[in-house]
Amino acid sequence: MKKSILVGMGAVLFASSIYGAPEKLRVVGSWSSLSLYKEYEKPYWKKEFSKEFVNTKVRLSSLGQIKLKGAAVYRQLSKGVFDVVSTVGGYVVSDSQTIAGLDFPALANDIVTAEKIVEAYKPTLDAALKNDFNSKLLAVVPYPSQILFCKDEVRSLKDLKGKKVRASGWTVAEFLDGIGATGITMSYSEVPQALQRGVIDCAVTGGLSGYSSGWGEVANHLYPLPIGGWAYVVTAMNLNTWDKFSKNEQKTLLSSINKNITVPAWKKTDYETSEGEKCLTGQDCSYGKANNMILHTVKTEDTVMAKNILVNNVIPKWVKKVSPEVVKQWNESIGKIVSIEAK
Repeated sequence: MKKSILVGMGAVLFASSIYGAPEKLRVVGSWSSLSLYKEYEKPYWKKEFSKEFVNTKVRLSSLGQIKLKGAAVYRQLSKGVFDVVSTVGGYVVSDSQTIAGLDFPALANDIVTAEKIVEAYKPTLDAALKNDFNSKLLAVVPYPSQILFCKDEVRSLKDLKGKKVRASGWTVAEFLDGIGATGITMSYSEVPQALQRGVIDCAVTGGLSGYSSGWGEVANHLYPLPIGGWAYVVTAMNLNTWDKFSKNEQKTLLSSINKNITVPAWKKTDYETSEGEKCLTGQDCSYGKANNMILHTVKTEDTVMAKNILVNNVIPKWVKKVSPEVVKQWNESIGKIVSIEAK
């Protein structure tokens, strides 16, 4: 009798180690107007996730629907209001400066380097999410490279001196200050009118985002150096929710997200980066009628100048905001890839 009870208890414990996923998940995806959400996040959480976790119901929203600014959405994640959140890392650096180390201005000038940087920094990023937001890293996916739209001619970084540029975060503002430009804070939706009226001279965003939002109709010059980085979308799960999944389920979840979101989205970003340039500069555009902006080639001296400003202006300010251990981790991961020492 005792043996049968023990066997029964063992079966229950074994089953619980295999099946532990929560009954409900409240998921916040990224911006619903962009392909990352429409083509990968939404299909995954609405369809593919359910194939692996048939007993878990998902309630999906987007960043635009919940209307929380900046780091507020991750603060709610840390409290368990949301179970999973996908948001741009740059939005939450006010609460976690470690995350800022992932995406400095002009740190990665091509998507191959960008992917190496992300892979190398994942352990540090995962630890920061745990410590600062009580969450577990699930994925990092880039938006297209964040490039420069200007009303008047800009052929090099030196041409930005004295100009007012809409900056996407403090690291970009510091970078602009190193050039001699002025970083301006304003909402994304205000940019086209501000460019048209001369309130700002330039602004930074992804090529296709700018095309879709009408920036190419009011800006005349495109300079494709990613001074705004890659606007990585970081997806994280509340740790209490994560711990409800069994070890096997955790592995399945990470593998499934990598297969259905991370890998294809990286490929799509590579395509959208080049397609954005085409759509803005009068070439064949698969998204509609092309704009007629002038595309300027990035000069070698500008990549050198950008690295110098990064090393001398931006990174030293960041070093003061994080722990010596984070600086060490950055140097041993990203620093080795880009041949920069943070100090």
